[in-house]
Amino acid sequence: MTPRPSSRPRVLIIGCGFGGLEAARALRRASVDITVVDRTNHHLFQPLLYQVATAGLPAPSIAAPIRHLLRDQENVTTLLAEVVAVDPAERRVRLADGGSLPYDHLIVAAGSTHSYFGNDAWAAHAPGLKTLKDAHEIRRRVLLAFEAAEQEADDPQRRAAWTTFVVVGGGPTGVEMAGTLVEIARRTLPGEFRRIDPARARVVLVEGGPRLLQAFPESLSASAQRQLERLGVEVRTGARVSTIDEDGLAFTAGDESVRIESRCVIWGAGVAGVPLGRQLAEAVGLETDRAGRVPVLPDLSLARHPEISVIGDLALAHSHPSGSEPRPVPGVSPAAKQMGRAAAANVLRRLNGRPTEPFRYRDYGNLATIGRNSAVVDLQTPLGRLRFSRKPAWLFWLFAHVYFLIGFRNRLVVLVDWASAYW
Repeated sequence: MTPRPSSRPRVLIIGCGFGGLEAARALRRASVDITVVDRTNHHLFQPLLYQVATAGLPAPSIAAPIRHLLRDQENVTTLLAEVVAVDPAERRVRLADGGSLPYDHLIVAAGSTHSYFGNDAWAAHAPGLKTLKDAHEIRRRVLLAFEAAEQEADDPQRRAAWTTFVVVGGGPTGVEMAGTLVEIARRTLPGEFRRIDPARARVVLVEGGPRLLQAFPESLSASAQRQLERLGVEVRTGARVSTIDEDGLAFTAGDESVRIESRCVIWGAGVAGVPLGRQLAEAVGLETDRAGRVPVLPDLSLARHPEISVIGDLALAHSHPSGSEPRPVPGVSPAAKQMGRAAAANVLRRLNGRPTEPFRYRDYGNLATIGRNSAVVDLQTPLGRLRFSRKPAWLFWLFAHVYFLIGFRNRLVVLVDWASAYW
């Protein structure tokens, strides 16, 4: 598998998430040959993945074919393949099918996967949410749980286990998932079953830290918890999970040990860099952090290998604002997009014989939805931080996500689906 011969510099981009797509688009007018390699054939809008997992949106609404997105960019070749190793000495990547691809400049935007903090056996009982496959599996488990409860109407204990849903992790994904599960039970499913009342389903959100949404200010974290509890979610903070099995999970909170019988546990507590990150780090003589992220220089390249840049969730990066101390770059989609553009710009600087520039991350704030008419927003504006919650925050969250969706058709479909569900 080798791209067509050319005398132009070869830029290879691994991964077409937010960072990889932005890098490819930033090089659209450059005199280079770009190869974009991804394990899937679609770009995924991950912030709305939980809506697919809870049957709120169909998968095509948040996924767009990579070839279609880059169809008008003549300097791009798109390949469906999985990169399993990078050989910096030969400037070549190895593919899962045994093939290889050469490069002159490499941008690694391979993303992240679930982290169970060393307890990988939990994955079978508590799926995470990173891909469309994950979303479909979670949706299957949620809907089948209600079906199984309908058949257990004569056994209260077994019925309760099927209609108890536990979400582990109080970040945006966990908060959004817990709120949506309550709405499914309270608003979507009532009247569809004869032997159970879905509205009596129990949803528990378990967070190991002292509060939810720890990237948000404390006032908004508290507001998010109040809104969740108002919806009917049981929130347990300071709760460290010790066991997850097919029948439920156990956690400790201070001196208290708690066991919850649940046949549907969803994991949203941790992420780690994909295995390719560790292989790359070893190949260039670096060490990843505990989350598997690769340390990068201020310009997002690797020490002693300026031809390789790592961006997005896989990068252990710091922003270098003018006149300020370096700050860690969060693993969020706006950061990945900015890193993609910065890495592409530095590739062009190297090709033109100019010095590269350090990456400067612009923090626009954070958004999280909690449920119908409920959300929290923390924005960075020219006049300072703007923080608000509840229905105004929910409307802002809604239109912000529609705006950033890829493709006019997807925006229109999502708006129609949401409007129909709301009214």
